[in-house]
Amino acid sequence: MTSIIRRIVDLFRIKANKALDRAEDPREVLDYSYQRQLEMLQRVRRGLTDVATSRKRVEVQAAQLRQSGDKLEKQAQQALGAGREDLAREALTRRTAVLDQIEDLDGQGATLQEQEEKLTVSAQRLQSQVETFRTRKETIKAGYTAAEARTRITEAVSGIGDEMGDVGMAVQRAQDRTEELQARAGALDELIDSGALEDATLPAGRDDIQTELDATTADQDVEAQLATMKAELPGSATPPAVTGGDSTRSSRPENPEVERSPDGPSDEGPPDDGPPDEKTTR
Repeated sequence: MTSIIRRIVDLFRIKANKALDRAEDPREVLDYSYQRQLEMLQRVRRGLTDVATSRKRVEVQAAQLRQSGDKLEKQAQQALGAGREDLAREALTRRTAVLDQIEDLDGQGATLQEQEEKLTVSAQRLQSQVETFRTRKETIKAGYTAAEARTRITEAVSGIGDEMGDVGMAVQRAQDRTEELQARAGALDELIDSGALEDATLPAGRDDIQTELDATTADQDVEAQLATMKAELPGSATPPAVTGGDSTRSSRPENPEVERSPDGPSDEGPPDDGPPDEKTTR
């Protein structure tokens, strides 16, 4: 059970890492890191300012205590000169306490001075690192942008990019659909020509035999018109073909002269030999 839970946790982490990698932009990460470094440098500088302010405040307090100690020393001398030994002793006692405070303040000031120097060095070092990182960040961002642009151009040219891939698929589908429609139109034309399908635009009652007869008649009319046009050309010896009337009619004039054959009978009838013999008629 424990191993199953561990595997589920690992799988969830792997999936989350993959999703983050796809959603992550290195340029944004670099800008965020640079912003964090600037914030850190700002905090270091603010801390340096606070340390310097504390050191200055300690120095001011120490200076004030030194002035108070000097004043108490003068008052002790005056009291001693006036014969007030008890008052001089009190002033010296207070001066001793002031000197102890001054000593403590000097120790604190030395510590603050040391911290201030360390923070100054750290701030300067961090400032240099931030400037170096900024230059490197801009260089990396420029290289990433150039690589991304080049990759997109290459994907667009090769047609494997998301947008160009969709365009290529759309073009391929349109081309396939066009070829399919062209093949279907050609098949329908062949079926209509073969008589398997009827042309719905033709008048009702027409069949394939009538269609063949109409085609034959149309071909004959075309041939006759072509022969007539050839005969009408200048210098043509071929008489124009007669397309109407009796095909057996002769091409002679309407009133030709009758030619008699020398040995043949005449068109005028048999010769008159006189009246017939009476015996014969009987």
